[in-house]
Amino acid sequence: MKKMNILFVASVYRHLTAFHIPYIQYFQKKGYSVYAAGTGDEDKKNLEKFNVTCIDIPFSRSPLNSQNITAYKQLQQLFLKEKFDLVHVHTPVAALLTRAAFRKNKHGKMVYTAHGFHFFSGAPILNWLIYYPAENLAAKWTDHLITINDEDFKNAQKLLPKEKISLVHGVGVEATEHCLTDEEKQKLRATLDLNNNAITIAYIAELNENKNHQFLLRNWRKIKDNTPQFELLIIGTGDKERQLKDYVNNEQLEGIHFLGYRRDVPALLQISDVVALLSYREGLPKSIMEAMVESIPCIVANTRGLRDLVKSNDSGFVVNHGNDTELVKAFNALSEKSLREKMGLRSKQLIEPYLLDNVIEEYSTIYSQLVKQVKR
Repeated sequence: MKKMNILFVASVYRHLTAFHIPYIQYFQKKGYSVYAAGTGDEDKKNLEKFNVTCIDIPFSRSPLNSQNITAYKQLQQLFLKEKFDLVHVHTPVAALLTRAAFRKNKHGKMVYTAHGFHFFSGAPILNWLIYYPAENLAAKWTDHLITINDEDFKNAQKLLPKEKISLVHGVGVEATEHCLTDEEKQKLRATLDLNNNAITIAYIAELNENKNHQFLLRNWRKIKDNTPQFELLIIGTGDKERQLKDYVNNEQLEGIHFLGYRRDVPALLQISDVVALLSYREGLPKSIMEAMVESIPCIVANTRGLRDLVKSNDSGFVVNHGNDTELVKAFNALSEKSLREKMGLRSKQLIEPYLLDNVIEEYSTIYSQLVKQVKR
């Protein structure tokens, strides 16, 4: 019997290398041929190392970019040339274009993982005007829709019958492979100019408007006054980097370290006492899941995806957007080592369903049901 062909699609290959290698390997272990469509030369090379056949499609993340017309036409040609038994799409624009191009195919099944709908409670009205109608249309061309947080799961039920929707625990998170020794931790702290008595807060996120670093920075002086031992590691790069650094310099804020892009985030988490993320929009952030695996309490905004992971006053604190008093109070509470340890232990317990092996089982059930429906 001919091998089954599986196609993974995302706007950029980086999305697939970051989150979906275990699922690609799942199909390969079953003897399936795996293809990928997206953009990005470096990550394409990484995928090819896993014996994935890559097909360059010039997606633009902007839904109104004319480049997407070319992408759509190339997808149509691809589906005329190659038969796929299962197509798994990710990222909003690429998912919409792929489903549209695939809609007349009589062979194969289409599954979409929404890593965070752009329409959600509190989203700009423009998001609802653009993305909700687009998703409502594309739902007609979707055999199964996977969501990763409770709010999206409820919104998905407006688009498709409940039997065509699943709520899974994200993309899965793994425990750290290499645990640092005390000596290694001390050396790492020294390279970052952290004192031995520092209480380290990690903020792991792209430096952009959505990730809302400003909420923390504008309250940093009061947080630092309450607990002088606090030190903040801002990990990531982005278009707001210069603006955030200027703010820190102009306000003469102390104890803030901009680390830029780092490849040693698992090690940085091992020297962190608290992890913060105050985004306006999230799907189900892996940085928080990775912190919870490391038994770290988290302070997060009351945002879809974040509140799915962190239980306030249990494994950390969930604070309302713009509520400076709540934010300062949360950090002040976690200055106490005993509370950090107690909440860190709960984090480790609560993240259990999100571990990679458990999530692969959830996906396996969905994949198996869809593949069985494909006519051979």
